[in-house]
Amino acid sequence: MDNRQPLLRHLNWVLLAAALALFAVGEVNLVSASGTRLESGLAQASFYQRQLLWGVLGLCCMTVTMCFDYHRLLRLSWYLYGLTLVLLILVPLIGTTVYGAKRWISLGLFSIQPSELAKFAILLTTAKFLSSRSETLGWKDFGLILLMAAPPLGFIVKQPDLGSALMLLFIAGGMVLFHGLKASVLRICALAIPCIGAFMWFVGMHDYQRQRILTFLNPEADPLGSGYHILQSRIAIGSGQLWGKGFAEGTQSQLRFLPERHSDFAVAVFGEEWGFVGCLVLISLFVIFLLAILTTIIQAKDRFGSMLCVGVFFYFFAEISINMGMVVGLMPVVGIPLPFISYGGSATIVNFILIGLVLNVSMRRRAFRI
Repeated sequence: MDNRQPLLRHLNWVLLAAALALFAVGEVNLVSASGTRLESGLAQASFYQRQLLWGVLGLCCMTVTMCFDYHRLLRLSWYLYGLTLVLLILVPLIGTTVYGAKRWISLGLFSIQPSELAKFAILLTTAKFLSSRSETLGWKDFGLILLMAAPPLGFIVKQPDLGSALMLLFIAGGMVLFHGLKASVLRICALAIPCIGAFMWFVGMHDYQRQRILTFLNPEADPLGSGYHILQSRIAIGSGQLWGKGFAEGTQSQLRFLPERHSDFAVAVFGEEWGFVGCLVLISLFVIFLLAILTTIIQAKDRFGSMLCVGVFFYFFAEISINMGMVVGLMPVVGIPLPFISYGGSATIVNFILIGLVLNVSMRRRAFRI
């Protein structure tokens, strides 16, 4: 094998193109979601302008992530894990409270959200651990993973940030299932899930979180209160019918009936304006995006790179499934954005860095043999 071949020759161009296309769709959608019809005309918020800046910064971070050999992360994983725990411990002590949740640490000019850093820490440490195991996991190895994931999960649930905690579970859980569990361990875990769910309901959840689940089961019970988000989202998507109302012509979003139309419910704006056909195109883009990541998983020439991509795959799969399910009323409302479509600086940068990791693995798939 000639290692002098340009690395870009092996880049996963389909993944890069799909990610850029999704970001472009999200940016156009935000232009519409930022508008509000007033008697004096159409007023525009600056969400799409700030999102464009975050996207440029995210692309820069993605490029940096692609440039170094990802095997160097093996040495940095536990240092990152330790730093994440320290920051999560500091959140309840010096963190900033926003909307009743203390999740951010202010550093003056900007703030950081340690739960976002925890995603990378769990991804790297779990990939490092699983890449050193060639057989299906027994109780000892599975217990070690639980011990590793429990501290950051506990701190994040305490904030409270149930959405980020779910993402950590999907990353670690997806990687463990992909690697393989012994049948006895898998059976016990399946039996334990209802018990864990009951514990979370009575002990681990706040009142507003329990109310979200009750609203999901019957949103019509409080149409002007807790059920308002889901009902307005359904109305917006349904009113788009087959072809949609057209760009910036949606009434639910432009007349401000639809809450959080630039973030969690951004796809409802898209559905109203572009209809069933537009949503089908958007879902197809996400399918191509996920299949491109799956291709890199298959082609990776070492176990560590493959497991990194597996974690990224389950992260994006969970976010896409939960957000779209939430918007159409198939899942409870949780604070999980739709990748590249919803507004969010931290989320945009994290998404591009994760894409950079997968591209990094794809570029070097010819250079390593295990």
